Amino acid sequence: MIAVSLVAAAADLCLKPHRFAVVHQAPNAASSGEGLDPNGDDDWALLLQARDGEGRRLPEEDLELEIYRSGERHNLMLCRCCPVGHPLLWHGGHPVWMDGVSGERCERPADGERLEALARRLQALL
Repeated sequence: MIAVSLVAAAADLCLKPHRFAVVHQAPNAASSGEGLDPNGDDDWALLLQARDGEGRRLPEEDLELEIYRSGERHNLMLCRCCPVGHPLLWHGGHPVWMDGVSGERCERPADGERLEALARRLQALL
């Protein structure tokens, strides 16, 4: 079982100075609400809500994270909630950036390196 608090801690570390909380799990996520079972068959859709050092919400920094099993591996889809159509990161064996509208492969955005670091850290947790 992987605690959702570890997901938030990974985001805190990789995306400083912001702090993150996992505030939403899709209905098909781990039933306890406390952790993700990497050996289970569940897919997870999480919303990571960002705050600054004083605790003020930063909705423009929120992230959507999907974790799903494909064969023996887990794949991640990670994207910013704002703006709509922002490039998204697919991470399985390696990072692939895709246009948020067309789904076609694209170049890594300016802030993409930090999101790739988060994806690698999350893969290591899984």
